[in-house]
Amino acid sequence: MRKRLRQLLVLGITLSFLGIGLPAWSADDPRSCNDLLAADTPAYVVCTWMATPEEAADIAKFWLGNDGQNLIDSGPQGAIRVDCNDPANVCAVDPDSGGDGEAHDAGDPDVEGAEDGGTPECQNGEQCYTDGSEISAADKAAAKQTAAGQAATAATPTGLRLWIETELADDYQAGKLDEAVKKVAALAATQPGVVGIRFTSQLGFNETFDSADEIDKFVATAATALRAAVPGRKLSVHTVAPVLGCGANDACKAELSKKYPLLDPDRIGAWLTKGYTDQLALDNVLLATGYATWKIDAAEAQRNQSIQIRGRAWDAYGQIAVEDATVTSALTAEQVTRALTERVAAPLQEDAAETVTLWTRWVNPENQTVRVYGDKWAATPAWEQLGKLGSLRARLATFYDPAHPEVDLATDLKRLSEVFGQVYLHVA
Repeated sequence: MRKRLRQLLVLGITLSFLGIGLPAWSADDPRSCNDLLAADTPAYVVCTWMATPEEAADIAKFWLGNDGQNLIDSGPQGAIRVDCNDPANVCAVDPDSGGDGEAHDAGDPDVEGAEDGGTPECQNGEQCYTDGSEISAADKAAAKQTAAGQAATAATPTGLRLWIETELADDYQAGKLDEAVKKVAALAATQPGVVGIRFTSQLGFNETFDSADEIDKFVATAATALRAAVPGRKLSVHTVAPVLGCGANDACKAELSKKYPLLDPDRIGAWLTKGYTDQLALDNVLLATGYATWKIDAAEAQRNQSIQIRGRAWDAYGQIAVEDATVTSALTAEQVTRALTERVAAPLQEDAAETVTLWTRWVNPENQTVRVYGDKWAATPAWEQLGKLGSLRARLATFYDPAHPEVDLATDLKRLSEVFGQVYLHVA
């Protein structure tokens, strides 16, 4: 059911771009209730009876007949009930409960010796409850004043789901992981809207580590430290899995395994199965040209990757996200439609990802600022097309660097919330 709903949703968005309708369910289907839909209902929306009106009537007769005796008979069997008001029954009172075993109305005076409603007894007037973390109030207050902390506050009224995005690999290698974890944990604890922390990006694809064993040790150590510092927050790891795009092409798999020895899909999947990460984000950086040698284009590589993800059942252990940076303000409306169809609709339709993360502003190797929207939020075909994906908003995410706002924090986050349901706040 989940897959069907997702397919219908994504197909509706994608095909509305292309002006294509889907065939309706068969009119001869006895469970079809399409006749109840409005005449202008899109073709991809269908209606099916879980129980036809005739079946519903029979069900109601079964449960309501004979004064509802069948409903009465379906209740718990053999339940033991004790009436404490009956003089023949003795109801013991727990001497440690702080009560007297009697029922009392609202507003009645407290029972002698009872607690005062649960107010904790704090020394020196200090706040003595805990949110599960070991972050001090002073550290939280300091974190809230940072650019990211202020951005988290500004994002609260927008309804955006927030992630903290940082890089702990360098701190780990420098022996400063504990200090870095404390910093990011304080920030994550300042706002209830922060649901998780993405603690590393391009893991194994960049040159930070020399061996897969080092990567595994880093992931395990960082995840353990973060879970202790901010219990309840989700963790995310971003990487690339080049071999997945090869599909069944053995030559491709052999070459890319040799070229990217630190990115073994089995080791990547183990981060999920061992509980080190709750979200695995896979970058599409190689889809455009990385498989050209074997005549595998971007669309085929995307399909291959989707099939491999489903076959490995990674989504049974955590959320899978794909990340892309192909949609820019330089594209025409037609090019944007194609890019969104291939890079957003496809992985969702193929049930290979729960979310898609799109870059909306970044600096390229030529030190040029690339955007999806125009300067100071000017309209572009790309931004207008993204705005049409309202029904996919919860599945779309992006990045935001609060240290370099486009206009200001409140304006930027409000505009992003019009398209995206989730945002990763960058912390240097």
